[in-house]
Amino acid sequence: LVGTLFGTATAAIAAPSTTAAAAKIPCAPTARACVRLSTNQAWLLRGGKVIAGPVPISHGRKGFLTPAGTFRVSFKNEDHISSVYDQPMPFSVFFNGDIAFHQGSVRQKSHGCVHLSASAARAFFAELTPGDRVQVVA
Repeated sequence: LVGTLFGTATAAIAAPSTTAAAAKIPCAPTARACVRLSTNQAWLLRGGKVIAGPVPISHGRKGFLTPAGTFRVSFKNEDHISSVYDQPMPFSVFFNGDIAFHQGSVRQKSHGCVHLSASAARAFFAELTPGDRVQVVA
């Protein structure tokens, strides 16, 4: 199923089953979403186990850096439009004020949000709920 969500490029790396593979995830097992800024990767977790990822991401550009830390999903909006930049943010999952996971170019840096491919954004939107823990590491 993950291969159909994220395409063939990520199908081989979804849901590792070994302890060594799980140790490569840089976040606490209590996180539901994990972001590693230094490698431009994100994962979805359930019960401390990877259910999707790593998937490619992009994040904040100079002057709009994506902050590291542990946050909670505050709300979701499938058809969000940025009130600041008047730009569509499909499948938005907000977790740190105005910072969200959403569909966007994984090749272009953002104003602080975590950009995901269309299929990954849909998966994060479907899986995460308000109150879920999101961990962002450098």
